[in-house]
Amino acid sequence: MQPFERTIQLIGQEAFERLQQARVILFGVGGVGGWTAEALIRSGVGHLTIVDFDVVQESNLNRQIVATASNIGEKKVEAMRSRLLSVIPSADIEAVQCEYGEQTYSRFDFNKYDLVIDAIDDVAAKTLLIHEATGKAAAFLSSMGAGRKTDIGQVRMSEFRKVSGCPLARAIRQKMKATGRYEQRKFLCVWSPEQAQTADGDKVVKGTMAPVVGMFGMMLAGKALQLLQNNDKQKKNNMFN
Repeated sequence: MQPFERTIQLIGQEAFERLQQARVILFGVGGVGGWTAEALIRSGVGHLTIVDFDVVQESNLNRQIVATASNIGEKKVEAMRSRLLSVIPSADIEAVQCEYGEQTYSRFDFNKYDLVIDAIDDVAAKTLLIHEATGKAAAFLSSMGAGRKTDIGQVRMSEFRKVSGCPLARAIRQKMKATGRYEQRKFLCVWSPEQAQTADGDKVVKGTMAPVVGMFGMMLAGKALQLLQNNDKQKKNNMFN
């Protein structure tokens, strides 16, 4: 039995071959992005470029699939690449340790990819990535804020301008207005309207747990796989279904 036999039984050989030929670039392999990367590779995506500047920290252990007690201090992209290759050794995975931003964005040619996925949490970098990626032909998906939330039942996917009650989405819109860098076409994002959790005295907490970030990541991966299985015309027509 080969590793993708169950996948092929479910989606068929033709759709699976599209996954094998797909080229995806994922920004951020932390809480949300790590689960996305795992699901993409286990489902048969043939080429994945992962981009992140951070290293694995002990505080990541409660929610990030890339983090283990034995790889504290390692570059996240290298740790994630090793993990993914230990599952599917034939996968083509490029690890880029880089902080996406004003000094680095020109390094990335999104025309080389079928899909760009945003799982970073820095507002300035995220706004720039949204502007640049939505101006290219590749499909684009994004994650809004998963922090300080606990209810996986409220996690959903919709067009960015329909998101409400998400502090990160609000901050991005404010940044867009300040910089003039708006999205160049509509795009889907994963988000939750759940009110952020607070500690006693309404003190804001910064906590995050595995179920919610995992749900965000898997929803991104699920939509990505749906898009990548289709041809270009279907991709365009199915983006908002």
